Amino acid sequence: MEPPYPDTHGPDEQPAPHALLAPVLGLLGTWHGRGEGEYPTLADDFTYAQHVTFSHDGRPFLRYEARAWLLDGDGAPLRPAARESGWWRLQPDGRVEALITQPTGIAEIAVGHAADGTVDLATHDVALTPTAKDVTATRRRYTLTDADTLTFVHDLAAVGQPLQHHLSATLRRER
Repeated sequence: MEPPYPDTHGPDEQPAPHALLAPVLGLLGTWHGRGEGEYPTLADDFTYAQHVTFSHDGRPFLRYEARAWLLDGDGAPLRPAARESGWWRLQPDGRVEALITQPTGIAEIAVGHAADGTVDLATHDVALTPTAKDVTATRRRYTLTDADTLTFVHDLAAVGQPLQHHLSATLRRER
């Protein structure tokens, strides 16, 4: 049986987006592109492909899903790199509370703000399973540079390293 209330990907689809989603309406939909990553504990910098979807069901929440694949020098996929999903809870005045989980045993709670085409989230708390990599903080910035281009920057503090640049990508809206 099909769910009676499917997720939507566009601001003009039914149900209508909740009024609190106004600061993030431009994110609704599916985005894909490429990026670059680095971290002091990794032997080499890397290139990756990323696919991100933001959707809603009429309530003041965004559903968030992201997948990434490492790429070889020719741009062909080597293997899955990252996957995460979660919910962004929009509050009055553009405040955002995000819950983001990863299959590697990391669950983040981030807080931040959405305004003028940018969402900036920083760690409020991180929960780790007993065998997860030690992650202590993150910062994520999503910026709409135009209606069809989204940039993503991810800073990371993990395995004894301070918060620093880890990932950046340019994503295009799927039509």
